[in-house]
Amino acid sequence: MLPNQLEAAQFNRYPPEARQLAVKQLNLLRQLPLSFAPLLLQQVREYDWRFPTERKDIDRQFTYLASLSPAQLEQAVSGFAQLNLSPDLGRMDWVNDPGRFSEQLAAYLWSTHQIDSFRAAAIKLVQAVDAALPQEAPPIPRAAIVVVGQGVTENKYPLFRKLRPHGVYFTNVKSGETSQTLLEAVAARAAAHPMPYGHWYIEGADAESVSDQATLTCVSYNTLKPVRAALLKKIEKAINGGISGPEALRTMLHEMRPEEIGLSGAPDEMALSRFQTSVLTEGSGTQIFSTTFVQWTAREALRRAQPVTVFVHFAPRQRERPMNEMLSGKNMNPEPDPTGSLIDSDMGAYYTWIDQQRLPGADKASFLVWFENHNEALAIAPSLPRNTQSASPVDLKWLASQVV
Repeated sequence: MLPNQLEAAQFNRYPPEARQLAVKQLNLLRQLPLSFAPLLLQQVREYDWRFPTERKDIDRQFTYLASLSPAQLEQAVSGFAQLNLSPDLGRMDWVNDPGRFSEQLAAYLWSTHQIDSFRAAAIKLVQAVDAALPQEAPPIPRAAIVVVGQGVTENKYPLFRKLRPHGVYFTNVKSGETSQTLLEAVAARAAAHPMPYGHWYIEGADAESVSDQATLTCVSYNTLKPVRAALLKKIEKAINGGISGPEALRTMLHEMRPEEIGLSGAPDEMALSRFQTSVLTEGSGTQIFSTTFVQWTAREALRRAQPVTVFVHFAPRQRERPMNEMLSGKNMNPEPDPTGSLIDSDMGAYYTWIDQQRLPGADKASFLVWFENHNEALAIAPSLPRNTQSASPVDLKWLASQVV
């Protein structure tokens, strides 16, 4: 089937808001090439449980495409239309399973050396949408706080090397303080500027209690322990059952629903449940390594929800063991590796800053990373100098005030 054959009844299996959007844009969808329409529908099909910023982005794409004349629309998607596709792709049920179509399309484009042409067409379209309808600046400057090194007593590894050129490296942070000070500052900011999924607390161990907890979106590695165990059990069962290769396993994980691994299926919790499911099913190692889970969750939260505040707390991950043993999930309390985790989280902090810089309003954003229970920290903010080191005594409350 080709897009010009689409009918409203074909969207009956979509969730309510997604179905309403697809039917509303039916005439536009009929004008799109097969190499693009299913990819747009992949976003539409998940509309009901997408974050507010993701919904705005989907709406923005439709608004732009609908504003074009037929000739302009043809030109805008010409790069997609020029791709040569296998007839098998057209025979797929790409309306109800656009995710599987996307996987098959990518494989086909790679095998026929057309992936660069597809990428160029996608970049051109994104740039056109952004030029016509620029993304909105955040209502307040973005702020991110990352805490690393829990459980490390002595350290000889030079921290924050990749971040130092961008801010102030503090070497005399007051001792005896805890990350609770920073978390409370984040909670206060969230309470002062409440917005759905606008403020995140990402925890690598057990989540700490804070005032105004309801204003924070909290994702905790330890809270998801039974969910991770259920997922690992399903993976082990699939592998032992002879699932046919990594692609089939990836498809199984992609189709996993939150309820299948113990997450809530309630409509008002579906956005976060779907998000947590995607972190655990799409991230490599998020099921078994705390540091990987935290870094990937922070990456996806910034990319998808685009929050104005993020508090990221790394905790020690388990020591490496044979992969089969880790995937089995039979030992859910393995020996921690604080020193190795510090190196992981140092790089994770750098990645978090990079992800923050990719968002609108990056020039006004602030960032802080602290070596937990030690005297090292680094702060980046418009008001602070770059590539500077300070031995002046500071405390966590003052550092927090520089970024939030």
